[in-house]
Amino acid sequence: MSDERGHRWFAALYDRMTGSAERGPLGRARRELLAPVSGDVLEVGAGTGANFPQYPAGVRVVALEPDPHMLKRARARLAEVGRTDVEVHAAPAETLPVADASFDVVVSTLVLCTVADVPASLAEMRRVLRPGGRIVFIEHLRGDGALGTIQDIVRPVWSYFGAGCQLNRRTEDALAAAGFVVEVHERTKAAPWLPLIIGSATSR
Repeated sequence: MSDERGHRWFAALYDRMTGSAERGPLGRARRELLAPVSGDVLEVGAGTGANFPQYPAGVRVVALEPDPHMLKRARARLAEVGRTDVEVHAAPAETLPVADASFDVVVSTLVLCTVADVPASLAEMRRVLRPGGRIVFIEHLRGDGALGTIQDIVRPVWSYFGAGCQLNRRTEDALAAAGFVVEVHERTKAAPWLPLIIGSATSR
C-alpha cells in the first residue's frame, strides 16, 4: 500500500523479509558490486541502508531515499555501523538534488523496480555522472516466457503489498534506451519468480 507519506509497514518489515537473502546471495552480490567503487558515490534509493557496511574505506557516499520510513531506518543503520563518510538525505530518483557531472559512481540496488518514472530516473543518473562514470546495479527484471507472463499477472497485487515494486519491468532494455552501455556481470534470482541482473552501465 502506498501514498505520499511512504510505506510505514513495508519499511518496518523489509529487513526481516529480506534477511535470509541478505545473509546469502544478495549480501554476497552487494559486497562484490561495491568493493571496487571509488571516488564520489551517489546511492539512489538507499532503502534501509543495506549497502552502508559494504562501501570500501576512502569513498565519499551521498545516499538518497524518498520514503520517510525507509529513511529513518537508513539513518539508524548508518549510526549503527559508525560510518562518517556516508551522508543520507531525502530525495527521489527522478529529481536528484546534486550538480551535473558531480559523481564517479551511481549505485542503484533494487530501485528501478519502484521508481515512478524509469526514463526520468535514468536521465538524472546519467546527468550527475562525470565523464567515464558508471552506474553499478542489482535490479529486478521481467523474466522470459511463462515466467514473464506470470509476473505480468501478479504485478498489481505484488505492487500493492510491495511498496510499488513493479517486478516485471524490462530494466536492462530501459538502461540501453537511456543511452547506457550495459555490462552484465551476473544473472541470478532472488526467488524463483524474481530474476535479478547485476552489472554496470556507462554512458555511450
